Amino acid sequence: MDTLGFKRHDHSSCISHGVAAVTQACAETGLHFTPVRKRVLEILLEGHRAIGAYEILDTLREEGLGSQPPVVYRALDFLVKNGFAHKIERLNAFVACAHPGDTHAPAFLICRTCDAVAETMTAPASGRLGEAADASGFTIERTVLEAEGVCPNCKSGAE
Repeated sequence: MDTLGFKRHDHSSCISHGVAAVTQACAETGLHFTPVRKRVLEILLEGHRAIGAYEILDTLREEGLGSQPPVVYRALDFLVKNGFAHKIERLNAFVACAHPGDTHAPAFLICRTCDAVAETMTAPASGRLGEAADASGFTIERTVLEAEGVCPNCKSGAE
């Protein structure tokens, strides 16, 4: 299970690897990875936590990259649509994909204290949900699995 979001580590490595993976994926598929899209991805990669669109907009505004909400929403739409980021429904916020370019069904472990998010992969089609879908003739196209709790960092700070 990938729980890097909860481990203390050098985020600059995450940023460089994440941007490189998305840059390569865009080059291979002919997608246009604009400077604003790249910067939004970098912001998402900086802290492994869920970030709202307006928080991203504040950063872009400070950096002179845009001051209107459509700028952020277009960039986020591009990133989510192409699997480079995910929307965390419970928080109405976004995180960078931990596995860009891989076809997968993500599941999220969300710390209710610090909003850190760890992404892992699930196989809903092979579990009970998949069995229920098969039994009813339903085809699963997308799942959103979000588990809320307390991350190891917040848990150890509370002890």
